[in-house]
Amino acid sequence: MLRTESGVPAASTAADVPAAPPAAATNGANGTNGAVASSGTKALMAFLAAQKDAVDAALDAAVDASIAPAGPETATISAAMRYSLRAGGKRVRPALTLAAASMFGGEAGMAAAMPSAVAVEMIHTMSLIHDDLPAMDNDDLRRGLPTNHIVYGEDVAILAGDALLALAFEHVAKATEGVDPRRVVSVLGVLGGCVGARGLAGGQVMDLESEGKGDGEVTMSTLTWIHTHKTAALLVASAVAGATVAGASEEDVARLRAYATKVGLAFQIADDVLDVTASSAVLGKTSGKDEAVNKVTYPRLLGLEGARARAEELVSEAKACLDVYGDKAEVLLGLADFIIERRN
Repeated sequence: MLRTESGVPAASTAADVPAAPPAAATNGANGTNGAVASSGTKALMAFLAAQKDAVDAALDAAVDASIAPAGPETATISAAMRYSLRAGGKRVRPALTLAAASMFGGEAGMAAAMPSAVAVEMIHTMSLIHDDLPAMDNDDLRRGLPTNHIVYGEDVAILAGDALLALAFEHVAKATEGVDPRRVVSVLGVLGGCVGARGLAGGQVMDLESEGKGDGEVTMSTLTWIHTHKTAALLVASAVAGATVAGASEEDVARLRAYATKVGLAFQIADDVLDVTASSAVLGKTSGKDEAVNKVTYPRLLGLEGARARAEELVSEAKACLDVYGDKAEVLLGLADFIIERRN
């Protein structure tokens, strides 16, 4: 249901439901807001550009299938789901899934991994919708647009996130073709684990509990635990899902897990730095939120330069995990570079 100016729920019809926004453009031709990109990052951006339309089409098709036959009964929930799915974003997590699949299965591996790529983007979008809620980060801006609960209300936003999470698992189970069912079940387990008590949910709880605490109360060990689970877990699941579907060995999966964990932590450090150094207009979300709630972050514990140095160290370690693959890992190496080159 939509909201009146007073915040009271208003009856909605299909005609009342605002159209989902067109996909927002990424930042600059190289995706780094005009900054000069490394050769590795350029490889990533080329891969993102090549795969984005296919991922977007697959996301739309998955939502269509989930509400078929479409009617007024599902107009609001499907519009709320699409609103956040279409609100821009670089599709980094699906690209990670597809790049990992390509390393071990080529084009056929990528095709088999597309349902998993769709699933990780749905899980990511759910996490953003829920993160922005008043009970969580209480944000009204995401990717330069009003957040889901501002448009649809908290109740519908929560349910849209729930629906996306459920659809992620349904889609992998129903749409993955030509893959050993045991590998599909393994992917479902990986996706479930990345969301649960030792994944997004557990990390978010620890993050909420850290707000307002002093530096001595939240140690580097605690901060690393939070973001290994809140941030890195979904990147790990993205890489592992693609590799698993494409037939990677346990040894290969272990390397990708180590790589993605380090990339995820570097991503969070970069996010913390940008929250301090970038404007809301550049970020597409409210900047300075961490300081406003007295949250312990990497810059707070290490200083800005120390945080940047740690991110670079993690990126170097992540890339070393993939040395054995040579040029086959070019896109994943580019993703690691992108983490510390990005501007939002």
